[in-house]
Parts: sequence; structure tokens; C-alpha cells
Amino acid sequence: MTLNFQQVFDKIREIGLGARQRRETLEHLRLLAWDLFQHWSEKADELNAKLERARQADPSLRCAIPLPGSLASARDPGPAPASLTLIAADGSQIAPDRHASVLYSLVNVGAIVLQTGSGEAPAIHTDSHLLFDDEIYTETGMLTEEAIELQRDISERKKLLELARQAAGPVVALTDGPVELWGAKDGGQEEYRRNLDLHKSILSQMQSIGATVAGYVDKPGADLVVRLLEIAALTDNQMKDVRRQHPLRGVTDRWLFGRLLRPGQRSAVFGLQSSSRAHYTGDLAIHFCYLNVGTLARVEIPKWVADDEEKLNLLHTALLDQCRIMGAKPYPYLLHRAHEIAVVKFEEKRQVEQMLELELRKSGGEVGEKSPKQSAKDLPGRTRTR
Repeated sequence: MTLNFQQVFDKIREIGLGARQRRETLEHLRLLAWDLFQHWSEKADELNAKLERARQADPSLRCAIPLPGSLASARDPGPAPASLTLIAADGSQIAPDRHASVLYSLVNVGAIVLQTGSGEAPAIHTDSHLLFDDEIYTETGMLTEEAIELQRDISERKKLLELARQAAGPVVALTDGPVELWGAKDGGQEEYRRNLDLHKSILSQMQSIGATVAGYVDKPGADLVVRLLEIAALTDNQMKDVRRQHPLRGVTDRWLFGRLLRPGQRSAVFGLQSSSRAHYTGDLAIHFCYLNVGTLARVEIPKWVADDEEKLNLLHTALLDQCRIMGAKPYPYLLHRAHEIAVVKFEEKRQVEQMLELELRKSGGEVGEKSPKQSAKDLPGRTRTR
């Protein structure tokens, strides 16, 4: 037995005893959030004035930025285009493992291109980048999990740009997750800045060819608009300590817009206030909206898409069509297929390691041994993942 189930059970009983009270508290906060949403929905200028004061108190504040128009608007989809090129990319990675016999890393990107209305099968693309020796190090040491994830994200976006340049007609290019580039700052500030510059360059090139770029966030847990409502409810005195002020904690945007939007509708577009806002300026500024595909998703877009009603409608319709393909579990089909293409299975990982070991031995290179810890994990009957 690896768990003290008595301790776990006692805690579960404690959680159960407080469940009704937590539910009642949450329902009260949800109603308060809804009232605030309705009250402030036509007051973007006043909200922005409050947001500016909050930003001065906490420059790293992360929340929605209200744009002109009603915050509580709901838009229906437009007619589907006769022809459209849809591109989706996803990636997976193998991080260097010091317990393995050979140190290496691998980034695998899967992409799929669909020309709607053509009757042709989607085209599948795979790029596999094996990293070895000096390639698995940065100026601060061996690649961390976050650093290799950053390389994967950049590789996905490079692939989207390559395929978008080859496409004809309107192009919608999708990635899973935010448009904003995340993480890997611990891998070296210089390394992160280089990748950030590359990411912004890719976005600008996407804009120059007229592509509609979007990041799809499934089952979002963020409270970006609710956080804006919290700021709206603060007094000037409370604003000085805005980071600690969370009067609506527990209420999510997913609940708020789930109440507002009927299936198929999208919300108003919001700007994104975050610590990275200084990096994404002008037409690259990150915006988002919510989309009811049967469940609530957040769709992130750069400003040049947010400002173009035709591109917004194109994206809206394309995402709904893609999610319908998946039936009762709505999620863009092409993103699902891109993930299936990109994922590196355990057997494939073993084959890569065996091929690498064989080549090193054949060429007179050095092959180490697995650590005793890893050898123990690999014993028959061992089922632990760590």
C-alpha cells in the first residue's frame, strides 16, 4: 500500500461536510458577478479608467481589457465560405533524461491541411527534430522540460507559416492553447527573448500573407473577464492592494459566458492585459473571445484578426464546423488529428533510443548506462510512472 487511505478518507469526509456551504457561497458570488457584468457592460470607458489605476498598482495584472461596444454582446455565426484552407499544428517532445543511457531530445510536430469544398483528403505533414550533444544545452545548462516545450511551440508556428504560404484562398491557421508564447524563462532570458522575437516575426509574416491565426483554449479555467469585474467593484483604497483583492474568487469566465451565449454564438472581443503586453504591440496585441461550441472555449487572436470582422466570422464558422465533426465531445477535429500525428508513442521512443545507441557503438562513440534508479523502474512488474 502506497497511500495512507485513512488520512485521505478523513480529508474527503471533511470536504464533504463543507460542500453545501461552498456551493451556496459560490452561487451567491456568481449572481454578484452576473449583476456586475450587466451593470458595466456598456461602460467600457469607465472600466478602462479603473483598469489603468489597477495597472499602476500591479503592472503584472492579468485580466481582460474592455473594447468599445457592449461587453455582453453575443454574435451568431455567418454563412460558411465556399472554399477555405484550414491548417492545424501540434507538437510533442522528449526532454533529455540524465537517467537514460544516451542523452538526447526530440521535438515532433504534426500538421494537417484541409481544403474545404475540394473533396480531397487532408494532407498530413510531420517534422521530427532530433537534438544531440551541444544541441541539448543552453547557456545555463541542459535543456529543461520548459525549454524544450518552448522549442516545440516555435516549431509548431514555423510549420504553420510554411504551410500557410503554400495555401490558396482564405487561410485559417490553428494551434492548441494560447497565441501568447509561454514559459522557459528559467532556461535563460536571452534564449527566451530570441524565441519571442522569432514568434513575433512569424505572426507578422502570417499577417502579411492575410492568414487568420488563432489559438484554441479548450475548457478554459481563466477568470480574465471576472477579474476585470473584480477590479470594477474595488474602491480606490482597495485598489492600492489589487493583487490581494479577489471578491469573486471561484467564479470563472466559463460560467459567465456559458450563461450568456447560446450554442454557436461568440462573445464580444476583449484585449488581454498581462505582463507580456509590452512585447505584443500594435497589430500583434493579443485579444480573445469566448465561443460556445456546445461547451465554452476561449479563442485567442492577434489584433489584426480582432479588427477584421470578415476574418472573425470566418474563424467563428470554421471552428463550429470543426467541432461538430467530433459530436458529443466538441473540439476542433483538425487539432485533434494534429495531436494524433504529433504524439510520440512509447515504442517509438524506445526505437529512437535503440537506433541512436546502435549508431554510436558502430561509429566508435560513447554509450553510457542507465542509472540504477531507471533500471529498477524498468524491472518487470513495475508500473509506476515516476
